[in-house]
Amino acid sequence: MSRQIAISGVSKGLGRAMVDGFIEAGHHVSGCSRTKAAIAELQASHPDHDWHVLDVADDQAVADWAGAIPCPDLLVNNAALMNTPAPLWEVPAATFDALTSVNINGTANTIRHFLPGMLARASGIIVNFSSGWGRSSSAEVAPYCATKWAIEGLSQALSQELPQGLAVVAVNPGIINTEMLQKCWGEGAEGFPDAPAWARRAVPFILSIGPGDNGQALSCP
Repeated sequence: MSRQIAISGVSKGLGRAMVDGFIEAGHHVSGCSRTKAAIAELQASHPDHDWHVLDVADDQAVADWAGAIPCPDLLVNNAALMNTPAPLWEVPAATFDALTSVNINGTANTIRHFLPGMLARASGIIVNFSSGWGRSSSAEVAPYCATKWAIEGLSQALSQELPQGLAVVAVNPGIINTEMLQKCWGEGAEGFPDAPAWARRAVPFILSIGPGDNGQALSCP
């Protein structure tokens, strides 16, 4: 059965790989990104799906997105930023604010505007992408850790507010060779699977998440 899927951060990396996986599995995708060129490419390659240029940190833009598409069966909060590795006291305030605005506020914004439709329909799954650094920590990535620990707490608290038939989970995608990982690990990222290889396992796993998983902290296989 085809499902309506809304996903943020589709321009590259895991988001772009999931788009291809969801579409190949027969589902209808609505994706967003701040990158106009990436959205134009998606519109050209997948014209039967919905693509939107917006910043999830902009609450009104997210509201407009939610109003323009059918209520999703599955909402995937994937959009995120990573800080350039540095001791916390050397991270500029603007960088810290950018991470919290996208990684935390952006997730809250999509939930704020998509969840009411799910509640009215009495069904829906929300997948909030976390990280290994949402369950552990490392030096020089304190801003990113802070945002992903927040996603874990946000997801668990929200799960206690949802009625039967709905679910929210935090998902650790694992270690994948993406631009984000390369930013942290440089050449060390080369030893891990790339996003398309990861998606071949992750997409079926994400699609299998159901109401019985509400509140769980999950990890992609």
